[in-house]
Amino acid sequence: MRKILSLFVLLLNITWGMAQLTCASAIDITAGTYTAPAVTGIAPTAVCGLGTLGTKGLWYKYTATQNKSITVSSVIAGQNVDTRLIVFKGSCGSLTCVAANDDFSSNSSQVTFAATAGTVYYIVFDNKWSSLGFNFTLSEAPPIISRLSFTSQPVSAAGIYNNCVVDMNGDYLDDIVSVINSTQMIISYQQPGGTFNNVSYTIPSTIVQPTWSIAAGDYDNNGFNDLIYGSGSGIAFVKANADGTGYTSDRKPQSFLTQRTNFIDINKDGKLDAFVCDDNAPNRFYINDGTNMNHYQGGLGDFPSGGNYGSIWIDYDNDGDMDLYIAKCSGGGSGPGGNIDELLRNNGNGTFTNVAVAANMANPTQTWSSAWGDFNNDGWMDAVIGINSTANGLSKVMKNNGDGTFTDVSIGSGYETINSLSREYVAYDFDNDGFLDILGAGNTIMFGDGTFKFSPNLNPYTLDHDNRPIGDLNNDGFLDIQNGTMILLNDGNTNKWLKVTLKGTESNRNGIGARVEIYGAWGKQIRDVQSGVGFQNMNTLNVHFGIGQATAITKVVVKWPSGLVDVIYNVTPNTTVNVVEGTHLDVKEVQDSKELLTVYPNPSDDMIFFKSGNDFIPVEAKIYELTGRIALQAKVERSSVSIKQLNSGVYILVVMDKNSKTYSQKITKK
Repeated sequence: MRKILSLFVLLLNITWGMAQLTCASAIDITAGTYTAPAVTGIAPTAVCGLGTLGTKGLWYKYTATQNKSITVSSVIAGQNVDTRLIVFKGSCGSLTCVAANDDFSSNSSQVTFAATAGTVYYIVFDNKWSSLGFNFTLSEAPPIISRLSFTSQPVSAAGIYNNCVVDMNGDYLDDIVSVINSTQMIISYQQPGGTFNNVSYTIPSTIVQPTWSIAAGDYDNNGFNDLIYGSGSGIAFVKANADGTGYTSDRKPQSFLTQRTNFIDINKDGKLDAFVCDDNAPNRFYINDGTNMNHYQGGLGDFPSGGNYGSIWIDYDNDGDMDLYIAKCSGGGSGPGGNIDELLRNNGNGTFTNVAVAANMANPTQTWSSAWGDFNNDGWMDAVIGINSTANGLSKVMKNNGDGTFTDVSIGSGYETINSLSREYVAYDFDNDGFLDILGAGNTIMFGDGTFKFSPNLNPYTLDHDNRPIGDLNNDGFLDIQNGTMILLNDGNTNKWLKVTLKGTESNRNGIGARVEIYGAWGKQIRDVQSGVGFQNMNTLNVHFGIGQATAITKVVVKWPSGLVDVIYNVTPNTTVNVVEGTHLDVKEVQDSKELLTVYPNPSDDMIFFKSGNDFIPVEAKIYELTGRIALQAKVERSSVSIKQLNSGVYILVVMDKNSKTYSQKITKK
């Protein structure tokens, strides 16, 4: 009997091993743990973005009886077999990719995908790295739900480059810029009601095309946005005339392979400059002297062989000036070290220091862009570092600790199981729930919940891989996505919103580089005004917030690059607030603290000293003129600050403690 049983087990094992060698004979599996034999079957003919094919494969199949979230994983304690995993759906003669992964954790692989009831999924391991047998698990979880839908609407946006959504005529409604060729451009101007009026423009002189990126900003402060084209052979500025009825070009003579372009006021003189990532050399920037955009190189990302891809300007340390994060690509000719991302801290004196290592932001992942925003609404800018290759790991979710450092909180975020690729990663609140989401890989939105956890829709959207700029294209308060010659109009929900549009007077006209804050039942939300996020597209310059079901906005604060601070109280939800710099000056946005803080001597002609209670320990001081302009910002050292450099007069002192609470008092400089 024992011999018969042994023979039966042997035959069963042989049958099991032979059965899983082809798609047609794939073994049915359900939730559980399985032991895979040596990889000796027929290899899949596609590996879904993971590189070259293996020569052998093992085939399993899972049939979903209900909508579920499915995880397949060879990440098992004590196991170190180098597996590679691909999931398909369809029929054996016509398979389509669902998910794929290599090196999810060390050499092990893992994928999570949304399974639809009645659908058969083929789970395949190949021998690209190893033919050894191994163990793996399949687990089921509640289904991923669809959070938000879009309705497609055709738009007659001609041309190849339809990746710019921004207000071009000064009415604060988002328009669509379509570049036809080097001398032709069409602007689809948004009309009330969400229709568009197409106007064609001829640009007189021959210029390059935005083959790699495009950015917009009013660099001559005349009320009409200008453009910068980034190409494989340098850049060109496309400048609106005085009334926005025509455009001229300024083709710069420097020839280089551009990547991301941005408009930003680098020297804070009230005029927009331009920053350009160089793929093969130190980065370039063009300083605006009021007449010309003058070329400079060096000081803003100086790795000798480049590798600079996705630049984004944010104020990560909350010191009032814009810092620079550069997502690097480990491919191409950047050489050893060229794949390490850079975080360039603005020193406030025209110089920048790469603090990526100290900040824990020297990421080696092969990324083309990063999405920055305050994902947990604590007042500090966090980041999702996206991937365009899994060669150096998966996307990272980085929490800003508020002390100049970041913590990797990827595990449990939802991104630790996402291996889809994209050049574009951007942060916006698409469902207006008050928490930022990420449009990135997988043709879906990863919806944030305010705790660094993100979840995708059940079904992906129909999106172009890269050309998908963001704006409110029907002015309903919900952000839409341009998708080539289609617009994906956000169907929305009952959540409320606020838009803030800016008009700089002492700062640049767009308010690029400003920090906008809103306060209400949710606490605080922040946005930095940016020209050029993601890798190549240009998104709206209007500042957008979702506020969920809140019924009141107690305060909107705009901190301009000039140092002026505008404060608007008791703002109505579901409205657009137009803020002209300097028209709502209010430095009394903080409570008086005489019982907590004593300032002496007052008046003073040199040093002022602080005496504080146990619950208030000052760490930073800002001193404002009564007009609202910031006159001095300094760290509090030895419970004192020097005001010697101030002119005689009355000022507002604003002091922040270690818990980011702020208090104010009037002081007099003798």
